[in-house]
Amino acid sequence: MATPVTMPKLGLTMNTGVISRWNKKEGESVAKGEILMVVATDKLTFDVVSPEAGTLLRIVVPEGKDVPVGEVLAYLGQAGEAVSGVAAPEAAGTAPAAPTSVASAEKASSRSAALPAGLRATPLARKIAREEGIDLSAVAGSGPEGRIVRKDVEAFAASAPESRKIKTSPAAAKAAADLGVDVSSIAADGRVMKADVLKAASPASVKAAPKDVRLPLTPMRKVIAERMSLSKATIPSVAYDMDVDFTALAEFRAKVKAEGAKRGVKISYNHILMKICAAAVKDVPLANSSFDGDAIVLHGNVNIGLAVAVDGGLLVPNVKAVQEKSLLEVAEETERLVDQARSGKLALEDMQGGTFTITNLGMFGTKSFTPIVNPPEACILGVNTITEKPVAVDGAVVIRPMSVLSLVADHRILDGAEAARFLARVRELAENPWLLLL
Repeated sequence: MATPVTMPKLGLTMNTGVISRWNKKEGESVAKGEILMVVATDKLTFDVVSPEAGTLLRIVVPEGKDVPVGEVLAYLGQAGEAVSGVAAPEAAGTAPAAPTSVASAEKASSRSAALPAGLRATPLARKIAREEGIDLSAVAGSGPEGRIVRKDVEAFAASAPESRKIKTSPAAAKAAADLGVDVSSIAADGRVMKADVLKAASPASVKAAPKDVRLPLTPMRKVIAERMSLSKATIPSVAYDMDVDFTALAEFRAKVKAEGAKRGVKISYNHILMKICAAAVKDVPLANSSFDGDAIVLHGNVNIGLAVAVDGGLLVPNVKAVQEKSLLEVAEETERLVDQARSGKLALEDMQGGTFTITNLGMFGTKSFTPIVNPPEACILGVNTITEKPVAVDGAVVIRPMSVLSLVADHRILDGAEAARFLARVRELAENPWLLLL
């Protein structure tokens, strides 16, 4: 008896899923534990393995359809086994044969219409006739079976009255041939140019402009669009930019990076900034909170998400309880999440529970940008490129590595003074990283 394959529940909050890709086709054999399909949820994509060995008898749900958890997606069984009561899915993307045939016929017709029926001419004779604007039907052919050859066209051009001679540029001649325009009917001062031919051509004959391409939204892009729209529609956010001197932070990073390398861990500015933000939250707890209707929820843990660019979108896995972890632990956990995000192996738990987000576009050279708050969080910190700039220090102008930190905050939670105080504390810790030890 055929075994139904249903939409699995891949997380506590999952209600529906989309078949992103079938790895097997109907009639193909599949081993137990082999990847049968890829399912996309509102947050992630998952490889779903076959519950048993057998043959994929019938695919009930095609790729791209959103279905609830528990709905039958396909049937597995023995080769040749019938699946009763299930209609075969309509094949997607199958183009009718008739339009193709018509299009081919029209194309062939346009080629054959280059010369009147029964009229034959060599390619060189046609080229010269196009350039000279000569109607080949008026030329007598001297070649085999009356074929018009080069000397026939040249002789006709030499004997034709001046009114019959039309000088045409090669580009104009080609355009006239493609568009079916009679160059002898074009009134032009001197030589007929391509612009003259295009002007004389009927609008229907002119080649159509390149068509727009419609890209269907992937499940991930749909979620990004929904969440960003929700953020802009419901969160009255305000952006704050602040210059930060990275001199001390660069020195600090160089030292801890060397120590981390001994332990096989690469420590980046992102990891240090995560610890800095977690420490700054102690002074401004509202930066680590959420707006919940008639209350503001102050979160006990600082779960910091780091925006990761992946194919087709953006994922924001978060490191839990950053305030309790060492810098080394934060770096290890962050890099694990980044690797899993890019390889499509994140768990739903890694995407849930975030309370603060950092997004870094510095590697692209951005000097300032305004990130969008990730609901239901209160803040997001944008990190920009580090650039050497002249700055005044103790009355002298010196060159320092400077960057702009861009904070966007939910104004329902943080007033301007609170948001600025948080960002100022982040700057203080960045410019004096030893304060993290206190």
